[in-house]
Parts: sequence; structure tokens; C-alpha cells
Amino acid sequence: MRILIVGAGIGGTILANLLARRLREDLRRGGVTLTVLSASPSHLYQPGLLYVALGEMSPAELYRDERELLDPLVRFEVDPVTDFMLDAKKVATRSGAVHDYDLLVIATGSRTVPEEVPGLAGNAHSFYTEDAALRMCRAVQAFDGGKVVIVMGVPHKCPMAPLEMTFLLHEQFVRRGIERRVDMLYTYPVGRLHSIENVARWAAVEFDRRGIRSETFFNLAEVDGANRLVRSEEGSVVEYDLLIAIPPHHGAPEIERAGLGARGWIPTHRRHLTMQGQDDVYVIGDTTNLPISKAGSTARFQAELLCHNIAARVRGCSMTRSYDGKVFCFIETGRGRASYASFNYDEPPEPPSPSRSIQMLKTLYHRMYWASLKGLP
Repeated sequence: MRILIVGAGIGGTILANLLARRLREDLRRGGVTLTVLSASPSHLYQPGLLYVALGEMSPAELYRDERELLDPLVRFEVDPVTDFMLDAKKVATRSGAVHDYDLLVIATGSRTVPEEVPGLAGNAHSFYTEDAALRMCRAVQAFDGGKVVIVMGVPHKCPMAPLEMTFLLHEQFVRRGIERRVDMLYTYPVGRLHSIENVARWAAVEFDRRGIRSETFFNLAEVDGANRLVRSEEGSVVEYDLLIAIPPHHGAPEIERAGLGARGWIPTHRRHLTMQGQDDVYVIGDTTNLPISKAGSTARFQAELLCHNIAARVRGCSMTRSYDGKVFCFIETGRGRASYASFNYDEPPEPPSPSRSIQMLKTLYHRMYWASLKGLP
């Protein structure tokens, strides 16, 4: 049995390590091969980019060698996939190699596409890549007062990150003693502060406590950098001195080029995590088109389920588990406190009041991230 994982982000890495543990004897005997193909030799701790943008972490703290994170029984190659030939059960890579598979897992993640909004790329700051986070850090440190506007492209991954960034940016202005010279405006595309109703209600209370203004039904149309204006599809025009953006996201470009899914999101069975019409192809993490948050915890929960089901198939059994849409996201609120949102397809979240104890749990998660990639509890 040849198992091929394309992508070495959090989902692909955890799944590979869990399968290596579950199928150890099969791998040692050679009855099973487990291969991971990646575009990079390094693994990036993506949540840390927010802290780089706020000057609280350095980029060097966010990277580890991917080979060292993977179980020795996992074959690892830095050779990005350029073509998917699903009918032939093959993928082609940049080097010209062709890999055959019996079971394929696509874990190619997502990317920002600020160019979709005219003027956004050259005038707004964000924190979804290392370069963008460093530029935002310099801009925030140089900012000494004025209008800060937070704008939202859709869809985007890590749905709690815009709230966290807003809270932590406000906290930084308070620490620097300039909060009275800062007018913060948070915009959102729908008629509330978050796509999840309970999170939106919770966030409204927290915004009121800090004096953060908001405008809903604000869908980005364009940014006029020369006049420092943002226009919405609804006709609103907002002035800014510092513009922070959550850029719209697409799936990986190779997924779009292969025509596997609109905008790079692969149609995925909501319970089995198989690609629609391809029972031997699984999809994990940001790459799915499922109506759930694109977050690291989503990928982890999916990896745990897929490990059980793939191992069952290797041994000639049927799938044993069904994905329920489980997501868990911390929400750091500043002042040494945090909250969280835990939910699935059927049960909405109920974020508790921010507390120091929840903040301690988030800090612990940061420290345990690298161990968690190895499939440790």
C-alpha cells in the first residue's frame, strides 16, 4: 500500500507521524510506504506571525527543519507537486518525478491573494507571511496616532485571528500611551462582528470595553492609497492613517491549475474527508471546501480521524470514524487574558469571559506546538 501526502503543514505533518506510529510494523516490513512531498524543507509555525507583526517574536523562532519533525519511517522529499493525475493515481513534481499512490492525502493549505482587491496589496499591512508581518511591525512601531482601520477579505483562514490582532494592537497602543490619539475601526463583511453569531455577540462586548468602533456590511471594493481611503461594495468610504488587512485567501495554485476545485478549495465529503468522486483521495486542513473554520486545530482533528480510517483501509477494514466538524480556537484578548471558541457542525461556540487561566493554556499550546506535530497528546 502506497500512501502519499502532498503538503507538510500542520495537517500533513501530524497525519504522517500518526500513521507512522500506527503502521510501524507494516512500514518496517515494506508492505506499506508513506511519503510526504513538500515545497519547503522548513516548517513554519504560522500562528507566530501575528506576534512577529506586533514585535513580540522574531522570525527565527518560527521555523524548524521538517525532516527532523517527521518519524524516520516517513519518506520526505522537497519536491513540490505540479500536476495531479487522479485517474491514473499519480502526481508529477517540479523535478520531473512521477509518484504513484494507492491512497493520496492533499494537504496543500491556502495562500493570500490581496491582488483580488484593487489597491490592497500596496497600501495595507497584514501578517500572513513573514515579509508582510515584518512590514506591519515596522509600520505599527512608527505609528504615533490617527485612524486605524481593519478590513476583511473573504474567505480567510484562522477566523479568530482578526479579533486577536485587533485586541492586541489596542493593547500595544495602551502600553505606549497613545490610545487617546488612536481611533480604531473594525469592519466586517456581514451584519455582525464575526461570521459565528455567538462569537460576534461576545466580541461586541469586548469592543465596547475598549472603545473600538465597528462597521458591518463592509465588503472590500478598493483601496485608494493616494487619498488614504477604503471603499466598500455597499458604498461606504472610510479614511485611514494605518490600514490593516486580512487578505482574501485561495487554495494552493497547483490545485486551481489542476481544476480540482474553484479557487483551490477541493469539494470534500463533510464526514469522510474524501474528495468528492475520488474515494482514494483525502483532503485535510485549509484545502477543503467544508463550511468550517480554516484553522490549525481543524487540521489536527482531521488528521487524528484520517489516521484511524486510513490505517483501517490498509488492514482491509472499512472506515471506523466520522468527522463532526470539530474546531477549537483560542482568542487572545490582551491584558494577559484569553478566551476560546469550541464548536462543530451542530454545536455553536459559547466563548467564556477572558481569563488569565485560559491565557496560560494558550501559552502552553505555543510551547507544545512542536511536540504536538509529532502526534503527541
